[in-house]
Amino acid sequence: MIITVSRQFGAGGSEVARRVAQELGWRLVDNELVDRVAERAGLPPDEVAQRDESAPGFVERLVRVLTRSVPELFPKPAEKVPEPEEATLVRVTETVVAELAAEGRVVLVGRAGPAVLRGKYDALHIKIVAPIGDRLRTAAERLGVAPRDAEKVLQETDANRARYLKQHYGRDWNDSTNYDMVLNSGTLGLPGTTAVVVAEARRRWALTVRSER
Repeated sequence: MIITVSRQFGAGGSEVARRVAQELGWRLVDNELVDRVAERAGLPPDEVAQRDESAPGFVERLVRVLTRSVPELFPKPAEKVPEPEEATLVRVTETVVAELAAEGRVVLVGRAGPAVLRGKYDALHIKIVAPIGDRLRTAAERLGVAPRDAEKVLQETDANRARYLKQHYGRDWNDSTNYDMVLNSGTLGLPGTTAVVVAEARRRWALTVRSER
């Protein structure tokens, strides 16, 4: 059993995931995915970027770590080791995501979860969206800038998430049929959005959830 949470930037997806995990008593996996890759590579977690897979710089920074620490994954030229293509990092990420999913009772944020886990696990795939105005205000507060200055970051982040999914999985990030539920946190609020996800999880896995109480 796993719940994946995809989200527009500034829609509160990470917070909803945290609340859902807390309510169900499940494990939240957000930046932990990067921590796990760092552990496998034999490095302290603080040497690996704690950022979303689609954020600028994530791929380059994590690839440099893996190239140094897990050389069997990459070419071994005589002098300088070139940075591998993003597809190589995607394969590493897929492996770790699959391992986490196999453990069960996980709420996974991002990492193209619906595409990576398609049809392979008992999963509930959620996407959190919100009106642009709400997202700009949230992003501005998070970044500590004016809403107009947060707009570029918001647009670039969402565009890169869409690009990542299309390039590596041939999926349209904005296609609602790729998810079991698309929830508007701007209308429902974070508590309401959380309640809908928890209710569906309890409906879908009723016996298991009741046994955990």
